Amino acid sequence: MKVKIKKQGKTKEFKLISSWGEVTLEKWLKLIDFHNGTKTKEAEETIAALSNIPKDLIKQLELKDVAVIMGKLAELQADQDSSLKKIIEIDGDRYGFHPNLDEITLGEYADLETMIKNDIEKNMPEVMAILFRPIVEEQNNIYTIKAYDGNISIRAEEMKKMPAEQVQSALVFFYNLGKELSLTLPLYLMERLREMKMQ
Repeated sequence: MKVKIKKQGKTKEFKLISSWGEVTLEKWLKLIDFHNGTKTKEAEETIAALSNIPKDLIKQLELKDVAVIMGKLAELQADQDSSLKKIIEIDGDRYGFHPNLDEITLGEYADLETMIKNDIEKNMPEVMAILFRPIVEEQNNIYTIKAYDGNISIRAEEMKKMPAEQVQSALVFFYNLGKELSLTLPLYLMERLREMKMQ
C-alpha cells in the first residue's frame, strides 16, 4: 500500500504493508514490545516497523495522519487470514505443523511448557520451531516431519521469518489443544498409576 506525504510543498510516496501476511514473527515480536511504552512511542515505532517512512518524518506527521495510518494497519490486522496453514515455506524450505498433536512426545510437551512458562513472547521462535519442523516425506497432502531431538536453535532463527498470522493461528490451535491436554493428561497419568499399582 502506498502512502503519500506532503511536506514543505513536496509530495513523497512511501510503502506501507499491504496485508498482515507481510508481517514476520520477528516484526510481530517487536510490535508486542512497543505496547510497553507510551501510545505516541508505540505509534511511531509501529509505523516505522511496517513502512519505509523515515522516523524523523514520522515524528513530523500530524496526529490526524498518524490516526489514519494506524487505522489502516488495524484494518489489515483485523482482515488477516486466521486459518492454520499446516505447511509453510521459508527461504525455499518446507516446514510442517506437527501432523498429530495427540501423539506429541513428552519431550516436546515439556519443552513447550517450559518455554511458555519462561515468557512465551521471548520464546516464540523456539515454540514455532517445535511445532513446525522440516518435512521429510510428503504425498497427497499427507506429510511426515523430522523427529524431535530438542536441537531447535537454528530452526528458531528461521522461524523468525514466518508470517505472524501463521504464528497466531498456530498458537490458537495449540492453546485449544493444551486446554484439552491439561484436562486429560492428569486423568491418564492417574489411570496409569492405578494400573501400575495393580501389577
